[in-house]
Amino acid sequence: MLNHGISTGALFIGVGLLYERRHSLEIEDFGGVATAAPWLSTVFLITTLASIGLPVLNNFVGEFLVLQGAAVANYTWTIYASIGVILSACYMLWMYQRVFYGEMGAEVRSLVPDLKLREWAAVVPLIVMMVWMGVYSQSFLPQVGKVNERVLGQTQVNVPFRVELAPLQRVEVSRAR
Repeated sequence: MLNHGISTGALFIGVGLLYERRHSLEIEDFGGVATAAPWLSTVFLITTLASIGLPVLNNFVGEFLVLQGAAVANYTWTIYASIGVILSACYMLWMYQRVFYGEMGAEVRSLVPDLKLREWAAVVPLIVMMVWMGVYSQSFLPQVGKVNERVLGQTQVNVPFRVELAPLQRVEVSRAR
């Protein structure tokens, strides 16, 4: 969840930056943003790839551990989760291609300036964290493991699972003619 929060937060910042420039959230209102704002498109690409779970970026570690744990528990759910990972990569890359490399109009070119200093100040720490957590995840896993153990300790209750059903009663139905 820590990885997800960082990469999703960065994606929301990227969407906010795009919205500030075009005042629209429709994909078809963009196109060619990479030509007009190459640094903005690079930052958005890094956050998109982190969200997809590309190796060397933060979400890869989480996705790998989840799929590994699911494989131990149940292969069927692992297959479903893997399909979800593939589909999410497809729609994220589809979105990125349409927004940043689609057909560009003159309006997009004039209304989409590149990153400003305050925007760099917001995104650089997130990108550094994404790369750091992807390359050297061992520095974060022990702390996350401790939190997980505490949460599991509070949520697990030692009550045997038992369902009691009410006894069946026979009901007579008469047919009136």
